[in-house]
Amino acid sequence: MAHLVEELGLDDFDFFAWDARGHGKSPGARGDAPSFSACVKDIQYFINHIQENYGIIPENIAIVAQSVGAVLAATWVHDYAPKIRALCLASPAFDIKLYVPFAKTGLSVLSKLKGNFFVTSYVKSKMLTHDEVRAKSYDEDPEIARAISVRMLLGLYDASKRIVENAENIYVPTQVLSSGADFVVYQQPQRKFYDKLPHPLKEFHTLDGFYHDTLGEKNREIALSKIRRFITQCFSSPYQAPDVLNADKIGASLAVAEDLSTPLPKNSIKNIFWELTKKNLKIGSYFSQGLKIGEETGYDSGSTLDFVYRNQSESSNILGKIIDRQYLNAIGWRGIRVRKQNIEFLLKKYSEILQKKRKPLRILDIASGHGRYVLDAVATLSKRPDSILLRDYSELNVQAGLKLIQERNLSDIANFSTGNAFDTESLASIKPKVTLAIVSGLYELFSDNDLLRQSLDGLNKAMLKDGYLIYTGQVWHPQQEFIARALTSHRQGDAWVMRLRSQAEMDALVEQAGFKKIDQCIDEYGIFTVSVAQKI
Repeated sequence: MAHLVEELGLDDFDFFAWDARGHGKSPGARGDAPSFSACVKDIQYFINHIQENYGIIPENIAIVAQSVGAVLAATWVHDYAPKIRALCLASPAFDIKLYVPFAKTGLSVLSKLKGNFFVTSYVKSKMLTHDEVRAKSYDEDPEIARAISVRMLLGLYDASKRIVENAENIYVPTQVLSSGADFVVYQQPQRKFYDKLPHPLKEFHTLDGFYHDTLGEKNREIALSKIRRFITQCFSSPYQAPDVLNADKIGASLAVAEDLSTPLPKNSIKNIFWELTKKNLKIGSYFSQGLKIGEETGYDSGSTLDFVYRNQSESSNILGKIIDRQYLNAIGWRGIRVRKQNIEFLLKKYSEILQKKRKPLRILDIASGHGRYVLDAVATLSKRPDSILLRDYSELNVQAGLKLIQERNLSDIANFSTGNAFDTESLASIKPKVTLAIVSGLYELFSDNDLLRQSLDGLNKAMLKDGYLIYTGQVWHPQQEFIARALTSHRQGDAWVMRLRSQAEMDALVEQAGFKKIDQCIDEYGIFTVSVAQKI
């Protein structure tokens, strides 16, 4: 990519580039990483580094990325919702041409049997570019890794599928350059991705005759001139934040939720299928403790979440134990447990920052369930908090939480009370003012943004200046229809229909309430985010 610094001709811009872990000068096994999502988070850390060390805010940053790097960049923009000025993607590798029948399926099976292993790339330099000098440098460059780990390759496929399907959550001016004679990746997913982008400032260009190395092709000035113009125009006017605050009233996420809320025709095959699914869950609840809790209290209840956190087959019979394990291994529940880990990590991180600054550590959770994740995180702190206040609407959850507080010997600093998480005045009246507040798994259950505004306004008033807010989001879910059609909510047994909020929407609501986002984590499946914002 180094040649782009001169060839793009953007002389008023600073350029920054990074080697992904496992590549170039970066550490790690060549072509490998702990996960694809770890590399996505590396981009966030890199942007943080640029901001902290060079004073360049995201609103003044444009991203140029190619191939796998383009998928990483698109995933980052989708999952972390950075306020960047422009995104230029060259030949994004949303779907690699493996040429071997059932290659992906075979690799998935082998990875389960063998664990992680490496696959050597079939790509030759002559398949990448018509530029003979550049092709020769590719063949002779000792820093280029020829192999990629299977976990990275499969992670690339999973992320690509998710991002292409949910590109409507990318609210950034985006340009896609597609190579017309690409031997390495398919063009169709690139076009599908582009078609779903919601931002009015978007472009798709097919570069006839270009091989996969779009930005290193012999006639690359054709591509570079388009990037130069696009970036220049995006910087010709001030940054404009996306208008997403009314996504609960109009837009793609609302349309999906409405469709899932609409009853199916009674005698349709689809309706019969989901009715049978619900009956099977009901029958299973006579054997499985996990399903029993879900059927009795709702699959989104605090009791269900506490069972998921415990992650143990608790049924007394063999069939129940098998059902429990299958239930607990569902991708959504795996993501929930990662969310718990991320909450604990960020709670510990910002608790220690407050204590290091000699500020009081007063913790508040406004919808705690049983409060297990807060109390587990507190147990890892080197110094006890000054106070812990847990609240929940359910008396059942309050009593279970009080029992946990007693078991942890925290009764002298912790309390659990009944409270409405959407009552602005009730939250605002909390004394003394808190320095670290948590909202976990609550806002995802309610489509109405006005409810969130009430809650966030109350939280702002309950918090000291410079205090931290940890909040969760749900940007995607692979089982959204199953949950809506088959599972019940804690709210009077209604269907559990979720409206998925983009990270951009969730961050905008938090910002509107007087907070500034400063940190974020997301599980490797791309489902649950945990973010941190500071009261400003």
